[in-house]
Amino acid sequence: MTTTLAATFPAPNTPVEIREVPLPELDNNAALMKVELSEVCGTDVHLQAGRLAETPYPLIPGHVSIGTLDRIRGTVTDIHGDPLSEGDRVTFLDVHETCHACWHCLVAKASTRCPHRKVYGITYGLENEYTGGLTGGWARHLHLMPGVRVIRADTLSAEAFMAGGCSLPTSLHAMDRAEIALGDTVLVLGSGPVGLSCVIFAKMAGALKVLCIGAPDGRLETAKAVGADEVFSIDGTTDDERRDWVMQQTGGRGADVTIEAAGAPQAATQSLRWTRDAGRVVIVGQYTDHGDVPLNPHLDLNKKHLDVRGCWGSDFSHFYRGVQILSAPNRSAPWQRVGLERFGLEGAQTALDRVKDAVITKALIDPWAE
Repeated sequence: MTTTLAATFPAPNTPVEIREVPLPELDNNAALMKVELSEVCGTDVHLQAGRLAETPYPLIPGHVSIGTLDRIRGTVTDIHGDPLSEGDRVTFLDVHETCHACWHCLVAKASTRCPHRKVYGITYGLENEYTGGLTGGWARHLHLMPGVRVIRADTLSAEAFMAGGCSLPTSLHAMDRAEIALGDTVLVLGSGPVGLSCVIFAKMAGALKVLCIGAPDGRLETAKAVGADEVFSIDGTTDDERRDWVMQQTGGRGADVTIEAAGAPQAATQSLRWTRDAGRVVIVGQYTDHGDVPLNPHLDLNKKHLDVRGCWGSDFSHFYRGVQILSAPNRSAPWQRVGLERFGLEGAQTALDRVKDAVITKALIDPWAE
């Protein structure tokens, strides 16, 4: 076998195209992974729409995937230094080439802002000679380059892992930034995969009450199922009605901690206004630039004495801890209540459309499905 099949984005604003892609020549300490499942997330919707700058089209999407090691050249080890073998089930950190030598990595301790950072399924193109192009999970095989951080997943089914998927490490990073205290009331704006994982983690972190505002109703039902105490729909309601609901739920003060995971720019302003004085706000949903929003620096920020923190992506620590959480039955149970739908490569465009329209909560790509 010298080729494999992949679903690709040939260019911005064009339909998914199935291509036959050559298998790469492996360098020393590299591997070829046979993909079991990959994920369709909001980033993929933005990629197809051309909303991310400097994207190297054509490319194979799918930045979080799980599978088995099909071929290894040299030695590939896990974080403990133990060698992996062909046939092992693994996942891997999609972020690659972080240098751990620049100012951001060494001084700011913010490796997610490393200028050398690359991401599988997003910033590697199909026509990259070094990678062979197989750097996205919407393919039957994927090239694990030397230095990729590989994690064992032998005790975890592919579907159980993908129930958390890429939203889990991103949300775990948001939790670190939020510093939720025991007894806090936490407001989560957004009921997509990141918002749902934030709901779960907020309860896990000791929040006494977790509120969620989002849509559609199916996703809000899932939010309740995974731990939200109360939910409120944005469908058919005004900004004032949503604010009034938050105040009713919080004794008129606002949430102790608000996590913006909606992605709509107005949600950033709402997160400031619906948080109590001297509260904490984490902005994690603004992954693409949807434009400016009005903000009153005096009333919305300074007078409220707010602690506002951005949260960009995740690093290995979040990914590793996420896999451990999903491998623990007593901790992973909430994610198993998140609805999953599988699609083959030929159904990738349908999966994208259903995610974009919020018809389903989470779509998975099974590259071997007929």
